[in-house]
Amino acid sequence: MTRQRPLMSVVDDDESVRESLPDLLHEFGYSARAFSSPEEFLASEALDQSRCLILDVAMPGMSGLDLQRELKRRGRRIPIIFITANRNESVRSEVLGAGAVECLYKPFSDVALLTAIHSAIGESG
Repeated sequence: MTRQRPLMSVVDDDESVRESLPDLLHEFGYSARAFSSPEEFLASEALDQSRCLILDVAMPGMSGLDLQRELKRRGRRIPIIFITANRNESVRSEVLGAGAVECLYKPFSDVALLTAIHSAIGESG
């Protein structure tokens, strides 16, 4: 019997991130789904299945911060790792203060991401 791999959902408007990050997550031993917007993620069955959400801060329409608030409003407790190209410490402080597990600046290392995932889902590295 095979153990089901935890689902990591990636929400980023950058197509290159949506293509490369799931491949890396598969290498780490996780299942992965990628979404181009928070709205697409909210409308999917991955909302109920995700063990961790890897989320861009700035996106057109609903931002990553907006999605974080919406999940909290709905009572959804999906651990969030934010990723951002904007090295703004106030944004980082805001998302961490609102309960995000980590906020990584792009480009981030594989090790930094894996460490954040382990922290998010309670696995030891």
